[in-house]
Amino acid sequence: MNPTDYWPESLPQYPSSIWRETTEIPAFPRLTEDHRTEVAIVGGGITGITAAYLLAEAGLKVTLLEGSELFSGTTGFTTAKITAQHGLIYEELISHFGEEKARQYYDSNTEAMKWIIDTAERLGAECGLVRESAWLYADQGDDKTLKKLEKEFEAYRKLGLPGEWRDSIDLPLLAGGAIVLPDQARFHPLQYLKALLQAFLDKGGKVYEHTMIGEKVEKGDDLILFTEKGDHRIICRHAISASHFPFYDGGSLYFARLHAERSYALAIEPETDYVGGMYLGAGEPTRSFRAVEWEGKKLVIVGGDNHKTGQGICTIGHYENLELFAGSTLGIRSVPYRWSAQDLVTVDKVPYIGKMDDDANIYVATGFAKWGMTNGTLAARMIAQQILGEKSPYAELYDPSRIKANPGIKNLIKENANVAKELVAGKIGFAHAKVDELEPGEGAVVRHDGKRVGAYKDPEGGLHLVDRTCTHMGCECEWNAAERSWDCPCHGSRFSYTGEVLEGPATQPLKQVEP
Repeated sequence: MNPTDYWPESLPQYPSSIWRETTEIPAFPRLTEDHRTEVAIVGGGITGITAAYLLAEAGLKVTLLEGSELFSGTTGFTTAKITAQHGLIYEELISHFGEEKARQYYDSNTEAMKWIIDTAERLGAECGLVRESAWLYADQGDDKTLKKLEKEFEAYRKLGLPGEWRDSIDLPLLAGGAIVLPDQARFHPLQYLKALLQAFLDKGGKVYEHTMIGEKVEKGDDLILFTEKGDHRIICRHAISASHFPFYDGGSLYFARLHAERSYALAIEPETDYVGGMYLGAGEPTRSFRAVEWEGKKLVIVGGDNHKTGQGICTIGHYENLELFAGSTLGIRSVPYRWSAQDLVTVDKVPYIGKMDDDANIYVATGFAKWGMTNGTLAARMIAQQILGEKSPYAELYDPSRIKANPGIKNLIKENANVAKELVAGKIGFAHAKVDELEPGEGAVVRHDGKRVGAYKDPEGGLHLVDRTCTHMGCECEWNAAERSWDCPCHGSRFSYTGEVLEGPATQPLKQVEP
């Protein structure tokens, strides 16, 4: 069957982020020679650019290295809520970390939020920043979620957070209860980051795109990083991994202590007026709302339907679920944009931020669990402080080397049992189609020359065959029809239909197979 026959006519056939489509993104050259700098930052999203800005402003020589293009990672596909309300988190933090650390999580994210707001104003960034309340709600009739929400509100009271209880919400949804946190914000993340980036460049900062950094690091008086192909060296005093998945592991086994999740978003033009505010459902499946201005209209970004990367149902179905929900809640005139994002989650749901290697000045920032606007900014500020010789009061909470007995070890075992299951399942599965059965625009696992391979037939009829074996640790990738990519169900690596790396931890492309 031709994909255009089953793709919903009401949804865009190809994914595109409203942020990337409404931003003139600057381009930078590839690194073509050995390079020396004081600080090398790997990753061109909110963490990398914010850290680059802070360190350049402090007078350091800083180089930003991006394996693809700036804003091509999670930052370019976020829902861009700036808030310290991160779902059902504070009751769990109290349980596992204690009240002092739970309050630190709130304070650190609130400080990051205020820094974003102040910096946007100081730089004159035209990024559509709007102050709004954030709402966390439970659907009426979902008693299990309502009880969790009531416990979460009790955690707010214990910690002295400024949240308030509401018995209903302003959306046309029946809610059993809600927690509202005032004075949060939303913005256009890429317009904000363009202002930060320009300030960084004005301070003499350097940016190189399409420069993938490999895992090899030589340590000494200086650090030496190497491009993935090993053809160029970057000599520096400090290195920051802001690349979503850490480019350097250093024996920390981050691939075992993180798991990747995908979530989905539609930008809809609603039939009913949207009342404002940022909303997040506390139950499953996840549902999220926030407004955005576009071409003189107010659109609403409706998000959710998250699942582990490579382990979802037909990914088209996730968009259909959101469309059905948005249509029944607000009505839909049109859907100008659809996109998905990938986020990493740690085993205890608190990011890893700080120095990762006692023997070298290598820093990591990862595991933001869908809250990268504040967590990413927080990470950049903390690491910049550490490089400049200052102490952060939050260093212990976010220490990358921590392993909490509860829930860390329990979740570590659970996640890696899931990896083992997916590894075995991928090796013994069946091919789903024959090569000659593929229609233009369709991808599938096929039998070819006695082996199961990944196949995609492009709209012009060109056939693209790849070995589905992930180049990270050997799991078999699954076809993602909505994004036209091969996704690894073990550690979240993603590849284009021609095999190029889209998401780590893999750094090598899939092998192409001759038709």
